[in-house]
Amino acid sequence: MKTIKFHSLYAWVGLCMLLVFTSCDDEFLNTQPLNEVSEADVWTDPGLAEAFVIDLYGGLGQGGFSEQALASLTDEAIFTHPGRNITTVVEARSNPQEPGWIDGTRGWASMYNRLRGANLAIENLTDPQFDNPDMADRLLGEATFMRAYFHHQLLRNYGSFPIADRVYTLDEETYELPRNTFEECVNHIIADLDRAAQLLEGHSTIRGQANVAAAYGLKSRVLIYAASDLHDMATASSRSDVISGYDHKEFLGYTTGNRAERYQRAKDAAGVVLEMMPGNMLNLTEPLPHEEAIQVYSNNALSRSGGEAEMIFGRYFLAQKPEAGGRHGLHNGPNGYNNWAGNTPMQQLIDDYAMMDGSEFDWDNEQHASLPYLEREARFYATFLYDGAQWKPRSPANQARDPLGQIQTGRYEVTNAAGNIVIHNGLDMRQSPIEDWNGTFTGYYIRKFIEPDPNFVDQNTWQEIPWPNIRVTEVVFNYVEACLGLGQEQEARDWLNRIRFRAGLPAITAGGDELWQLFIHEKRKEMVHEEQRYYDARRWMIAPETLGRQPKIVNIFGNLRPGMQLSLYRFDPEYYEYDYNINDLDIGKENRLWLDKMYWMPIHFDEMQRNRSLIQNPGY
Repeated sequence: MKTIKFHSLYAWVGLCMLLVFTSCDDEFLNTQPLNEVSEADVWTDPGLAEAFVIDLYGGLGQGGFSEQALASLTDEAIFTHPGRNITTVVEARSNPQEPGWIDGTRGWASMYNRLRGANLAIENLTDPQFDNPDMADRLLGEATFMRAYFHHQLLRNYGSFPIADRVYTLDEETYELPRNTFEECVNHIIADLDRAAQLLEGHSTIRGQANVAAAYGLKSRVLIYAASDLHDMATASSRSDVISGYDHKEFLGYTTGNRAERYQRAKDAAGVVLEMMPGNMLNLTEPLPHEEAIQVYSNNALSRSGGEAEMIFGRYFLAQKPEAGGRHGLHNGPNGYNNWAGNTPMQQLIDDYAMMDGSEFDWDNEQHASLPYLEREARFYATFLYDGAQWKPRSPANQARDPLGQIQTGRYEVTNAAGNIVIHNGLDMRQSPIEDWNGTFTGYYIRKFIEPDPNFVDQNTWQEIPWPNIRVTEVVFNYVEACLGLGQEQEARDWLNRIRFRAGLPAITAGGDELWQLFIHEKRKEMVHEEQRYYDARRWMIAPETLGRQPKIVNIFGNLRPGMQLSLYRFDPEYYEYDYNINDLDIGKENRLWLDKMYWMPIHFDEMQRNRSLIQNPGY
């Protein structure tokens, strides 16, 4: 008898309900494991069928809230802790036997395991064995969406793949399936998303589960990726010798066809979403006031106080059900708050944020350089914790060291009881007197997605902030990019300015390449730490100039001004003159390098051995 194992809480509840009504009779000894039910039982019982489909969402992992973030494989952040295979990727040492860090949401084998589950659900729900056609359609729509989602994860990480469109039996030679073409993979994903949207139409949206807007949102992502430079083989070949010398370009992108049509399809899909979901405050005609813009951006990240209107498809967490995704603050917060400083922003990202009036930040500007964190654009303050930033109260054991709750990532002069000047190591720097091993190397911490409630203690409480797998603003950027690809600059500017107005920034009027660069810059800041930059830098083929840069860090020293004395340090420009020295990260920690093979991850050696029909990606 075939059995199916359930791993989700919902599935276990459904199973327990089934067992409650099982009578104790002479077949007591004819039992099966308590975490298994027969396949026949699953698909004849609507509750168990729903539990099986809900279990598919486990393939989303912790969203982007894993302890190791994809941001640290980009020019957004570095990962603080050694020995996690991050450097294998950022130093371009990935190879089929040691690809480097790839979590379960991107792994080749893990995605195929999830695809098998999706296909099981699709095959059994296509002709449902229970009498609830409305529910069967919804579950079939969700399973079809998740099959598209898992396929899209393979596509954007590895290029084309063998399409898994059914459940393969043990006697079939599944290990001999060749890779489909890139175009075939895109078409299959889009067909699934269209079908999912059709099946989900009219059904109530269930938080954290697939819906019509999610189907079109993912469709817009897949199509705008497909229209990108990396996947137009004429363009990509002209910019990369690795690609031009590869014999199977059909695995990487389009070798024929009309690129304008690809952009139009992406624009149409994004347009459907924007008609359905207006997002949060994307209808402004002038910039928000600075403080309000800070709060709006923070609300969007927290998915509260209007920000929930941004969420199309998310991964939700409950404090009562502890998961790693609820420890984002612990994983990334300052060591002076007894947190782990995992993924810390690099200086290049900090410098990309504009001034409050929209002008560029410039270290050569004496006023900017003297107080670099003053009068920056709103998103800067909602995204980062920097030296002097106001944050939550310290733990009771450390409040006497810092009654104000200010981030301290530098070294500062203070006066001792004898009136002599001594050096105070900041509480949140690497050499902190609180914890001298978990501190930032860059001088910064991420604030975005961390619970700001002053009563919330990150190291012993699970936060309930959801991860946005797809949100409205991403779809706006997809729409803008498609407009730029079609030469529709005015429409692109109009939508880009909506995002800028919400961020408190003035309208832009640029055109041509300047507008394209502004678009790239705007998306970098708005979508920071949302797993966009990793793919964008690759598909726009800007990775050699961006991801290959050695991270820069800041070293800060506070000199007491003449005649000033302060025994307990606080950030105070009236008492201190601050020196900000920008340096490269020690290459002993990371020695970043870009090689064009890194446009895709390698297919693991084990997978190549299992399936001798597979052909490896270029450069490996």
